[in-house]
Amino acid sequence: MLELKNICYEVNDNGKKKKILQDISFKVKDIQLVVLTGPNGSGKSTLSKIIMGILTPTSGSVIYNGKDITGLDITERANLGLSFAFQQPVTFKGLRVKDLIDIASKRKNSIINACDYLSRVGLCAREYIDREVDSKLSGGELKRIELALILAKNGELNICDEPEAGIDLWSFDALVKLFKEEDKTFVVISHQRRLIEIADKIIMLSKGKIEAEGSYSDLKDKLSSQTCGKLWEVGNNE
Repeated sequence: MLELKNICYEVNDNGKKKKILQDISFKVKDIQLVVLTGPNGSGKSTLSKIIMGILTPTSGSVIYNGKDITGLDITERANLGLSFAFQQPVTFKGLRVKDLIDIASKRKNSIINACDYLSRVGLCAREYIDREVDSKLSGGELKRIELALILAKNGELNICDEPEAGIDLWSFDALVKLFKEEDKTFVVISHQRRLIEIADKIIMLSKGKIEAEGSYSDLKDKLSSQTCGKLWEVGNNE
C-alpha cells in the first residue's frame, strides 16, 4: 500500500541546512497498524506530514498503491484515500459535529449512522451530534471527533498524530479497540504502550533516522530502554 523510499527533509536554520529526516525507508501493508515512536524531536510528526503531503521531502519518494505521489498535494492525496488526524485538531465555529461527518463521508448521514461513528471513538453520541465544533470542546473531545471523521471518510490509509493526547482512560480503551478491530490501515504516532503492543509493525525514530523496526516482541527490550519509555502510561503524553 505505502512505501517510503530514502526520504530526507532539511530546513534552513539561520542560513545553515538542518537535517530533520535522513534516508527514511519502510513499507506499510494493507490492513496494518504501524506505530511510529521515539523521543521528542526525532522527526515523527514531520514524517507523518510528508506522507500526507503537508510537507514535501527534500529528496526521496512516497509511493502509494504503486503510484509515485511525492508531487501530489494534500487534497489530491485525500482524494486517493489518505486521511490525517492532527496532533492539535482545528475547530470549525458554526459547524456541528453532524455537519462535519456529512462532509467527511460526502453524503447525508442518518442520525443513527452519524452516532455510530461517534460511539466507536468513545463519545456519547446524543451529547455530541448537534454540538458546534468550537473552542468550548476540550482537546480530548476534538481528538475523538476527528477520529470519527476519519471513520466517516472511510479512507484506505489513515495517519494519526498522537491520537491518545488528552483522552481519558475510558476513552483510551475505546481507542485501543478501534485500532484493533477496524478493518483499516493506520500509521499512528504514539508513545503509549498499549498501542505499541498491538502494532503489526513498530518503527523507532531517533535523531531523524530509523533506529529499529519490527514487532513489539522484537523491540521490547530496546523500547523499554528508550527515553520514550517513561511516556508509556496513559496520561503522560508528549
